[in-house]
Amino acid sequence: RSFARVVSMACCWSGLEKILGSGSKVPRTSVESVERFRKGSWTSPLPSPQLQCAPDPESLDQDYEWLLDMVDTNNMTSRFDRVVDVDAAHGVHMEAMEGARHFLAEQLYSYPGSLPRALTLAERERVLRVLQPTATFEMLNRIPSELVEAKSREGQKLRRKLLEGATIVFFTAGYAGKRFIYERAMQLGVKSVIIEHPDSWAKSLVDEGVIAKFIPIDMSQDAEAVFQQSLDAIRALGKDPLTLDADACVTFCELSVPVVARLCEVLGLPGHRPEAVDKARDKHRTRAEMKKAGLPTPKNILIHSEQELAEAERAVGFPAVLKPISGAASLGVKKVSSSEELRKGYAEVVGELSKLVVSSGALTQDDGSGKGVRAENAMDCTILLEQYLDGGEVDVDVVMSGGEWRYAAVTDNGPTLEPYFNETWAVCPSILPSKQQKELKELAVDTLNCLGFTDGVFHVECKYTSHGPQLIEVNARMGGGQVHECNLRVWGVDLVEETLFAAAGIPCRPFIPSKDPPGGGVAYCDINAEESGILQNLDFLASLQQKDGIIWAKPYVKAGTQVVGPQDGLPTWIAEIVVQRRNANEALAYLQKIQDEIKPDIR
Repeated sequence: RSFARVVSMACCWSGLEKILGSGSKVPRTSVESVERFRKGSWTSPLPSPQLQCAPDPESLDQDYEWLLDMVDTNNMTSRFDRVVDVDAAHGVHMEAMEGARHFLAEQLYSYPGSLPRALTLAERERVLRVLQPTATFEMLNRIPSELVEAKSREGQKLRRKLLEGATIVFFTAGYAGKRFIYERAMQLGVKSVIIEHPDSWAKSLVDEGVIAKFIPIDMSQDAEAVFQQSLDAIRALGKDPLTLDADACVTFCELSVPVVARLCEVLGLPGHRPEAVDKARDKHRTRAEMKKAGLPTPKNILIHSEQELAEAERAVGFPAVLKPISGAASLGVKKVSSSEELRKGYAEVVGELSKLVVSSGALTQDDGSGKGVRAENAMDCTILLEQYLDGGEVDVDVVMSGGEWRYAAVTDNGPTLEPYFNETWAVCPSILPSKQQKELKELAVDTLNCLGFTDGVFHVECKYTSHGPQLIEVNARMGGGQVHECNLRVWGVDLVEETLFAAAGIPCRPFIPSKDPPGGGVAYCDINAEESGILQNLDFLASLQQKDGIIWAKPYVKAGTQVVGPQDGLPTWIAEIVVQRRNANEALAYLQKIQDEIKPDIR
């Protein structure tokens, strides 16, 4: 019975109850008594950082006690002392590519590159049969499901206690702005291990006491080599007394999601099925799955070369949108309204993609610093032409657990700067009518279900059009930028915490004490360059940082940077501003007043 609960938390553990059998439950008496006996020795020397996060639950009303006859505390053998060699059975995607086959370039331009194929059901069960359950799973197996799944302060406190001491591997660290993720993990008592390129900024987090271990892997290798070396490194953690075996493997970087799905599958850890991730990463496949499931789908067609433009025009019509089949942050996305715009736009998008760089798992514009990887020689020029969708954009942040949604919050996005679809502002909670919000949430959840996702945190982008809700794309990870801060401040839901729960196989039940957002309203914007030239200074931000209601006002670029306006190409993001007020309408009005007053000096 208990295994069935946890199996639903992680598809790669399907059949585990049948294979291992279920343990007996024990009565509960005190949450403080919950302890994992098989854990590494590392603890952070630093006091927990005072991060903005949901407050610790109040003391429990009843005095409980856990009698957890967990495991033999002298049994410190690794889960991977017996390893199934499924790698030999893997067929790999060996797309011919000119020039260097760089891991991140493969994931961006010729996904899935040389990553191994997904395991069959029989192979997954074979892996699980020989592996010892994780320490987290052993604890879960002895706790009554109604307690660990309780949607209450007490339940959230128990789930945090179950996570405490877990060893979690983070594959790629992302940009330095994601540091808060690893600080939050440290605060939760997680022993974090980061796998990254040797020169990553995250390397210093070991000396700072934020993470337990940094594993350098050369990300300039192809995906097959990076995957295998990461797999070997994770298996070896069981021999390291600082960490012992990994309880979970996770990422907060879009281009690393497919690798993590495959690592989890081979290691027998909770995680997304690779097939689901592959469908979500490929926008054309996403549309096909939605159509099969009877969900609303705009007309679309793939374009492999300039010779196919006429056929694409006949199939989709105008207005339409060009977009890469995989990508992020609206890079390479452009609206076209005629045959001439289609021809020019296609050439521009292909050219734009060749100038992008990938650094620490993030896709960015080339800033001329020489950092990151240019992958023009490895580029797959397949572009999706899709029917243009009218209406306003929204983000739906979803937490799924056991195949059901447990949290879904809608954030409204302001009008995008066409033809490139750069976002201008966002506000949470949504100010759309409740009926429209309900329809958007249902579309997001139905799409995740039809793609095969059951557990985790997702960032789903949609539009509410004149014909109802429509999907833009699915990101099988926590959203970047201001998404974490927004959900935390408005609803008190920590998406980092929920991501780590799901990664370790712990049920997610975010606790919100009332239907009204406890944090009022949060609005934020990215300041786009309105013209091309040199950004003279950042004086416009200095005065903002002292104003009431400003959470932060941060620059993306330095004074003296050459910036691009919409007349000349994809606009440059100059800065980000986040504000908080008593409700969403007040927050948005305050933000828009600030936007009207800001005039970056560009000459």
